[in-house]
Amino acid sequence: MTALNKTAFLFLGAMLIVFTSCTTGRNDKNQGKIDRQLFGQLPDSSAVYLYTLDNGNGCIMKVSSYGGIITSLQVPAKNGNQIDIVLGYDSLKDYLRESPYFGAIIGRYGNRIAAAKFSLEDKEYLLAANNGLNHLHGGIRGFDKVIWKVEEMKTDSTVGLQLHYLSPDGEEGYPGNLDVTVTYTLTNDNCLIFDYYASTDKATPVNLTQHSYFNLKGKGDIKSHELMMAASSYTVVDSTLIPTGELRPVSGTPFDFTKAKAIGQDLLATGGNPIGYDHNFVLDTKSIDELAIRVSSPETGICMEVFTDQPGVQFYSGNFLNGSLKGKNGAVYNQYNGFCLETQHFPDSPNQKLFPSVIITPSEPYRSRSIYKFQIN
Repeated sequence: MTALNKTAFLFLGAMLIVFTSCTTGRNDKNQGKIDRQLFGQLPDSSAVYLYTLDNGNGCIMKVSSYGGIITSLQVPAKNGNQIDIVLGYDSLKDYLRESPYFGAIIGRYGNRIAAAKFSLEDKEYLLAANNGLNHLHGGIRGFDKVIWKVEEMKTDSTVGLQLHYLSPDGEEGYPGNLDVTVTYTLTNDNCLIFDYYASTDKATPVNLTQHSYFNLKGKGDIKSHELMMAASSYTVVDSTLIPTGELRPVSGTPFDFTKAKAIGQDLLATGGNPIGYDHNFVLDTKSIDELAIRVSSPETGICMEVFTDQPGVQFYSGNFLNGSLKGKNGAVYNQYNGFCLETQHFPDSPNQKLFPSVIITPSEPYRSRSIYKFQIN
């Protein structure tokens, strides 16, 4: 498939398979627009651009070509205002200095790989140990730290960006040349669609995701947010957050979100160091047409629903935020000031034979979709 045909395939797919939950029946002429401006330069003088996508219906998203970072996402609230619901920085230099993956594309492998190594086809591959003894989010220079080639996209009912990156064979220790395309689509009825496609010339593990930190209040802690996840089990982890292989029922534990409850209700009972949620939940949903996650803020009325074709989601409650990072408009990000819902395959799957496979081949490329729908309660 040529790059042009692949581009058309991916973007048309994002348009044609926006299922019922993202279709309001509106036939309004698209008022959406896309703007591009210089965001800054990398130390090697490479230019970084910031794209502003406005769907004309109250959603405005800003995306950096560096890391595919969603730097801002404004959505309507019940008071009639727009609230920026993602954590981040005002300037590129802040992202370059220190960032806990705010808003970025994560790859080649989202989450952790034990002991920073895996074996494939009788060969052992060594990765960067950038999280203690383990490998995290693609290594020292993962997809969150590269410049993506960006193409603007617009249809009668959407605005979007297609981001492309070619990861060379051996980058961060992974085998195979990996040709990656990630498409961000913002519909005129306030759905944000993430489409992922990757092809390779060698068998290799792939687990792509998006690492936005959400706060549906816009500021403060997220303990009052009400969360529901269609997940009746989770992957038990050791002290370094590597799965033991056990899938444990959530019933009767602090990890039970099968019925909506405040994130803060059982947070202190989760244990960990620091205390909080940083676990992969095994989704019960079987298709992207089924609601996987629902989270809402009683204060603003903003509700986010998540649909995905992935088998799991990493729910992270911002445990490692400690007040040392100063974000947009001078905001200090303290513990539990943001949460992540990273749709994904399970952590350490390359070393866990009983987990769903993450290995792609030249004949079996990687495809994934997740949809985040925003509305007011």
